[in-house]
Amino acid sequence: MTATSPTRTPQGVRKDFPADLSASITVFLIAIPLSLGIALATGAPLQAGLVAAAVGGIVAGRLGGAPLQVSGPAAGLTVVTAELIQHYGWRTTCAITVLAGFCQLGLAALRTARSALMVSPAIVHGMLAGIGVTIALAQLHIVLGGTPQSSAVANVLGLPGQLADLHPVALGISALTLVVLLGWPRLPGRAGRALRKVPAPLAAVATATVFAALAGLSLPRVDLPSWRSHALPEMPEGPVLGLIAAVLTITLVGSVESLLSAVATDKLIASERGTDNRPPRADLDRELRGQGAANIVSGALGGLPITGVAVRSVANVKSGAASRKSSMLHGFWVLLAAFLLVPVLDLIPLATLAALVMAVGVQMVSITHLRSVTRHREALVYGTTIVAVVLGGVLEGVAVGIAVAVALALHRLARTRITLERLDSGVHRVRARGQLTFLAVPRLSRVLNQIPHDTHAVIELDGSFMDHAAYETIQDWQQSHLAHGGSLEVTGRSGQAARINGADPGAAGKTGSPGGADGTDGGDGTGGAHRSGRGHDARHAEGGRPAERSRRSQQRGTHQCCRPWTPWQNHCDHRAPSTRTATASTMAEAAAAAADDGGAQELSPTPRRRGAGQLASGISAFQRDTAPHVRDELARLAREGQRPSQLFITCADSRLVTSMITASGPGDLFTVRNVGNLVPLPGAESTDDSVAAAIEYAVDVLQVDSITVCGHSGCGAMQALLSSAPGVAMTPLRRWLRHGLPSLARMASRHHAWARIAGRLPADAVEQLCLTNVVQQLEHLRAHESVARRLAEGTLELHGMYFHVGEAQAYLLSEGEDFFDCRVFDTVGQHA
Repeated sequence: MTATSPTRTPQGVRKDFPADLSASITVFLIAIPLSLGIALATGAPLQAGLVAAAVGGIVAGRLGGAPLQVSGPAAGLTVVTAELIQHYGWRTTCAITVLAGFCQLGLAALRTARSALMVSPAIVHGMLAGIGVTIALAQLHIVLGGTPQSSAVANVLGLPGQLADLHPVALGISALTLVVLLGWPRLPGRAGRALRKVPAPLAAVATATVFAALAGLSLPRVDLPSWRSHALPEMPEGPVLGLIAAVLTITLVGSVESLLSAVATDKLIASERGTDNRPPRADLDRELRGQGAANIVSGALGGLPITGVAVRSVANVKSGAASRKSSMLHGFWVLLAAFLLVPVLDLIPLATLAALVMAVGVQMVSITHLRSVTRHREALVYGTTIVAVVLGGVLEGVAVGIAVAVALALHRLARTRITLERLDSGVHRVRARGQLTFLAVPRLSRVLNQIPHDTHAVIELDGSFMDHAAYETIQDWQQSHLAHGGSLEVTGRSGQAARINGADPGAAGKTGSPGGADGTDGGDGTGGAHRSGRGHDARHAEGGRPAERSRRSQQRGTHQCCRPWTPWQNHCDHRAPSTRTATASTMAEAAAAAADDGGAQELSPTPRRRGAGQLASGISAFQRDTAPHVRDELARLAREGQRPSQLFITCADSRLVTSMITASGPGDLFTVRNVGNLVPLPGAESTDDSVAAAIEYAVDVLQVDSITVCGHSGCGAMQALLSSAPGVAMTPLRRWLRHGLPSLARMASRHHAWARIAGRLPADAVEQLCLTNVVQQLEHLRAHESVARRLAEGTLELHGMYFHVGEAQAYLLSEGEDFFDCRVFDTVGQHA
């Protein structure tokens, strides 16, 4: 999934240059105050910030793998650098920066860039938030007119004394800086739109500087020494282990922040620009190589450590940058300013820079990230990492965060909830939610032994793992329970039958209790059809004496969820093909069963009905069992007309039953089905107006609230696309499948995000194409005029869905992309 820069013609380069020039000036105006502020926060010479900004723009911009990312000194390394300067001095810190650059080159050579992104997002965001808190606490002292202490704890303890000794001039300038910084993006009117073209950090610093100069205020200002006395690195001195830890810390934090910024920049480009106006996607290994080279040069020239900077990268993209030349030009402007604008820079009050950096630190504690980690139940990891970074440092905080994340994962793995419930029908239901390991065996055994021997029991195993100890516990109890005359049914997720010791316990149990099949079917609701409230119809269809119901259950197997559709029989015959024909032994068993029931059953097998007979049988079952229950609702819909909330575009595959997988009923979905769930682009060659007409009718006439494109596993259309060969004669099917060629191209392209299922990679190329096709058809939807208009109005939502037939599991396409630049389909659980 790496990408290289495409070959650009001289005409294209000249065409892009004005955009790159304009963007570079915008980024330069942001970089100057931020670079000085970060240098001030670390305690390094102020020129070091300018050196890092220039080197980051020129070296990382030229050699990096993210064309529009801007690199330079960043707030994420402020705390680490400040600690290194306090312990080892500035010149040794420069040498550590050089060594960290070589480490990054080594990691890039080993192609480990994406491995760095495998750290839990909760840990990464917690680390950045902890750094932000530490920065804000330190700069608050300068804002108040004092001097920051050596640690975050000391800064907190020193606040009361600092508040008692305020410096009104410094506080006033800082307040003015913050007011302009926060209010600048909200300037109203036409004049406000014009002024907002000036970056807010520059406007804030310029306003405060001009005010301080005109008012003649006496307060500390920037003091850039002569470049002749600029400090360069020296050989590191100090404990070897401490120096190694320092190098690893700079390498880890700088690499992760740079790669996260590169991924975020790619996402921003994808959301802001069309496919014909995008640079290549980031090559993360090349980006890490560029960051390493930049750190070597920056450290050797006496500059701060360098990372990719999200704030400047966002400004670069939004300013219209077209290539890496914008970042390089920005570095060149910084270099010129460092030599030519020293008298102007010396007018900036230090309190202004401190207020600017304090605001950046506060913004690093993101509410969006907090909501995200809370939603994914990672708030403990996030909070612990913040506290550990603030109290102990970055490396210690990350180590604590990883330890807590591992402990939390082990706790979730070992945590199992086992409950026993007695239903009104007399059935005892045991629910085991979570992983069944040896740790849960005592509780499992205790619950199972509470079930009376002569009753019917249902065991629901809602987990993905069962170890040998738990397996033997259930197996031993099953044998004992059946030996004492009881009956048993073991089900997995969604009520599907599970097997213990190679046998179907559900079938075994039902032979021990004639009423077991019917009782569990209606009582516990484990059958998938009964969860949605449609099980009532199925029970009516299964009317008659218990013995007759038991015989019918045995003919269909133990899959009670299929009862509403049994007239068709296709999906209810779960036996192997070699055993579907009645044999002498099966006939003898049927005869014995009939004798037990008084000989009421007919013994000869009935041939499967097909064609009109099969259709008539299904219609008859509907009229007899279902129609009486839905007649009033359908009559209401006939009077009021249809008002569906959603347009549902899915494949014509016979295994997809839309009402079943969405638990919808009459009037809920306006459904369009075709081969491959394809949405032809408007005006495409050999387009099919039936799909476009359905979209227009649903969006403009029915005013649906959302549109869902649903793909599925094992799609024959996607298999045909993958195996298609050029030069084959066109048929109606092949002409239709040409609308799926963009999905095939998207999967092969390096300029588009891939798609995957949460928690795993696609099983094969067919599944990869099935997932990618959903994403691509959503893009096609946006090209339809009615859809684009409603999206712009904010009155329509688009959703992607994937149904895995073999797992009976639905997945919804999540917003945005993950750390691996993939569009992710998340599991939809039973309690969503």
